[in-house]
Amino acid sequence: MTRSAGIIGAGIAGLACAARLAAAGYAVRLLDKGRRPGGRMSSKPVSAAGHDFVFDYGAQYLTARDPAFRTQVAEWERAGIVARWPTAGEDAWVGLPTMASIVAHMAGLRDVRWSSHIRTIAQDRDGWRFTHDDGVEGPFDIAVLALPAEQTADLAAPIDPTLADLARAHPSAPCWTVMLGFDTPLAVADLPQVGAPIDIAARNPAKPGHDGGEAWTIHATADWSRQHLEHDREAVVAALSRAFADQTGPHPAPVHAAAHRWRYARSGKAGTCAYARPEIGLAACGDWLIAPRVESAWLSGRQAAERLIG
Repeated sequence: MTRSAGIIGAGIAGLACAARLAAAGYAVRLLDKGRRPGGRMSSKPVSAAGHDFVFDYGAQYLTARDPAFRTQVAEWERAGIVARWPTAGEDAWVGLPTMASIVAHMAGLRDVRWSSHIRTIAQDRDGWRFTHDDGVEGPFDIAVLALPAEQTADLAAPIDPTLADLARAHPSAPCWTVMLGFDTPLAVADLPQVGAPIDIAARNPAKPGHDGGEAWTIHATADWSRQHLEHDREAVVAALSRAFADQTGPHPAPVHAAAHRWRYARSGKAGTCAYARPEIGLAACGDWLIAPRVESAWLSGRQAAERLIG
């Protein structure tokens, strides 16, 4: 009889876990509160003042250092899903045509239920069941929490206090992101040298395979984002736009300006690849268990599946 797996979270970690479990013969279902693939690798198109912009407003690129992940990235490259971005480093890669395309490709191979916000998880004699606003999913033979540490802690508290404590001990840092669209190219490097309050600024159309107008993504530092976490978006746009101009030179007024608040952006570092209790069929994965990188999320998801499979 085919064993089943339920995974909460359809980001890189959850999808990597799902791929390994499916290869081992499991029937896998993923549930995610988001409306579409992306998560912290999200992208969005915007039209303004006669210009079409495309913003990667989560991760700007990924790196591939671990041999297993390098093999995966090489497969994505052959499939036309990623390309190298030498500007960001020898081991830097971007999704084609956006960063979200990587997640969309992985999700397209799986049974993913979007707009499914899991509120509780419980185990009975038939397996694991997940409760959301529209009903109950399950039973599943195994359950995987592929979520940021804060959300993992909330769901795990009633079922595994040890996991909940581990997650609480490694919280995420927030990040304010500003997206600026200009009607003319700026005389600025594609990845300029910046400093606080800016962590990174990137010209989106400079990435291989990325089209659209002069779209810039600006991520604030974790410290600045914490200090201004509850400020309104207009104030954040004004402050980070001013800092960008101060550091890279005067610019024309943008024709599009918006801000996005990531409450759970840069993960913690628990120092363990994955959390798993095969005896009860429960695991957790995510970059917060290793380090704040896309590669870490993939490795964690893969390891969680391996430990459950045994």
